[in-house]
Order: sequence, then structure tokens, then C-alpha cells
Amino acid sequence: MINRSDERHCFRLAAKNRVYYVSESVMKASNSVARDNLLSFGTCLGKFTKSGKFRLHITALDYLSQYAQYKVWVKPSAEMSFLYGNNVLKSGLARITESTPQYAGIVVYSMSDIPLGFGVASQGTDACKDLEPMGNVVLHQADIGEYLRGMEDDIF
Repeated sequence: MINRSDERHCFRLAAKNRVYYVSESVMKASNSVARDNLLSFGTCLGKFTKSGKFRLHITALDYLSQYAQYKVWVKPSAEMSFLYGNNVLKSGLARITESTPQYAGIVVYSMSDIPLGFGVASQGTDACKDLEPMGNVVLHQADIGEYLRGMEDDIF
């Protein structure tokens, strides 16, 4: 992610403990703006909480989907449920990456390979086969519907 073919990028910790992914040219240009006047620069990947844990934002989805090791595809009937902030149930599961371990980070896709969000696998691939239809497969963390639900303060 840092040594890209087009331009070098870097990670920067900015105001309110937010981590940004930004090109070096934009970072150098932002040095001419006073820190108090600078709202954001680059892509906000997440922020550090008060307890010191890092929490990913939905704005990191484009980068996560490129490098995701574990993926889940949901049926069209389950897409809206996930986009409203609900977990992915086995009845809404279309495909899952083989040998996904329990509690692994996972990216959720629609059947047309559009990334919808990300979460945590509540069950491994083997356990999903024996799971009841209303059992959770992916625990929701973030989805692209957050923009519409008005969570601007948490994202930016």
C-alpha cells in the first residue's frame, strides 16, 4: 500500500487520533495549511479510541477489499439487511472463502462483487455447514449504508 506504482503513499496520524492514508504530494501540500484549519487530508482509515484500540472506518473499505484474505458473498435478499447494520445470517450467505477461521476479519460482498462492508467471522467455514439458518455467520462492524444513516461525526 505504501510503495505504489503511481506515487508513494504514507500513513499519518492527525487530529482526533485519526489515521489517514495519503499521497506524499498531498501531505507536503498540507504542510502549508495551519493544523487548526486542516479538516482532513487523504483517506481516513480509522481512529484510535480512548483506550488505545484502533477502529477501522468504512472509508477504509476500498483498500481492505483489495487485500482481503477472507471474503463472504451475500444473497441479494440479505444485502439490505446487512446495509441496515444487521449481521449476516446463514440463510443470507451465498459463498464464503474456504478455510476461514473463527473471529477472522472478513469483507462482505454482493453477488456482483461490490464490497458492502466488513465484519468478523462468528463461525469458521466448517462450522457454517452445520449451522442453523438463523445463525450468525458474520458479525457486522461497518457497511456502506453508514453514509446514509448519518454517522458523519464518527466517519470524518
